Amino acid sequence: MKLSVLNLAPLREGQDFKEAMDDLVDLAQKVEDMGYERYWIAEHHNSKTIASSATQLLIQQTLANTASIRVGSGGVMLPNHTPYIVAEQYGTLETLYPNRVDLGLGRAPGTDQQTARAIRRTDNLNPHFEEDILELQGYFADTLPVHAYPAAGLDVPLYILGSSTDSAHLAAKLGLPYVFAAHFAPRMLIQAVAIYRREFKPSATLAEPYVILCANVIMADTDEEAQRLATTQTMSFAGIVTNRGQKLQPPKESDDAVWEDILPSGEVPHFGPVSFNAQISLNRVKQAVSQMTAGSFVGDKASVATQLQAMQKQVHFDELMANSYIFDQEKQANSYQLLAELVAEEFAD
Repeated sequence: MKLSVLNLAPLREGQDFKEAMDDLVDLAQKVEDMGYERYWIAEHHNSKTIASSATQLLIQQTLANTASIRVGSGGVMLPNHTPYIVAEQYGTLETLYPNRVDLGLGRAPGTDQQTARAIRRTDNLNPHFEEDILELQGYFADTLPVHAYPAAGLDVPLYILGSSTDSAHLAAKLGLPYVFAAHFAPRMLIQAVAIYRREFKPSATLAEPYVILCANVIMADTDEEAQRLATTQTMSFAGIVTNRGQKLQPPKESDDAVWEDILPSGEVPHFGPVSFNAQISLNRVKQAVSQMTAGSFVGDKASVATQLQAMQKQVHFDELMANSYIFDQEKQANSYQLLAELVAEEFAD
C-alpha cells in the first residue's frame, strides 16, 4: 500500500498565515524523509483559518524545498479556473520540477456560493467538469488549436477527486485514478468505489482502476493519547457544523469536554455534500460531526492496523492519503511516522 498526505494548511491557534505555510513545507520535508509517495495541498477560499487559497503557489514552494516527493493539488477546483490557465500553471511546475507534479481535480467550489461568484465572475455556478477535463487533457496532449506552453506535450498525471458517486462514474469513464474524500464525507465511500471499479474503462494513461482513500489518521504511542489528540479534529469539525470555524485548537482531555463548550448556532453554507439547518441542537451537531469523521483512523499502531484491515475488507483501495488535524507539530510528525512504520510492517505490497 502506498502512503501519501493531504494538507489543507490549517492555521493553529496563535499562528498567522505565514507560520501555517511554513508548517506546511516543514511537514512535507518530514514525510518525504519517511518515504511517503506524494503530498497534496487542498484549495479553499474565503477562510481565515485555512492558508491554501493559492494552491499552485504553495505547491511550488513545497517543490522548491523538497527533493523527491511528488507534490500536487488535492485538488484544483476546476470550475474556478479556466483549463488553459491550469495547463499553463501546472505545465510550468512540471517543467521546473520534472516528474514530481500531480494534478488532482475537483468539481466543488471549495467555498461558499457568494465567494464562488466572486471567483468565477458569473451567477452560473453549474460545473462543466467533464468538458473542462477533456479540454485540459487536450492542452497537455497538444491536440487543440490553441497551445498551452509549456504544458504542450508534458505528462502531468490527472486524478479525479470525489465525495459522492458522480465523480466515480466520470473517473471510470475517462480511465483516470479516483480519489475519494472520506476525510470529511465518508458516507458514500463504499458505493462510489464499487461504481468506479465496476465501470472503469482502460485509458492511455491507466490500464486498471486505481483508488486513493483520503482519510483522517491520528496516531500516537497509546490509544488514550491518540483519542486525546483527536479532540482537536472534533473541535475543527464542530466549528464547521456550527458555522463557527476556528483555528486548530490544543486538544482537550476528551470529546465530552469538547461538547461542553459547544453552543450551536447559525448554519453552514458549504463544505461538502452535508447540509445543515439553522439553530441545530447539540445532538445534531454530534451526529453531523460523527458522520463527517466516520472515515477516521485513530489509535496506536495495533488499533489502526485493525481499523485499516477492516476497511480493506469493505473497500479495495490502492493508496492511503492521510490528513491529520493534530495541534502539536511534533506529535503530528510522530503520527505520520507511526503510520509509515505500520504500513511497512503490515501492508507492504
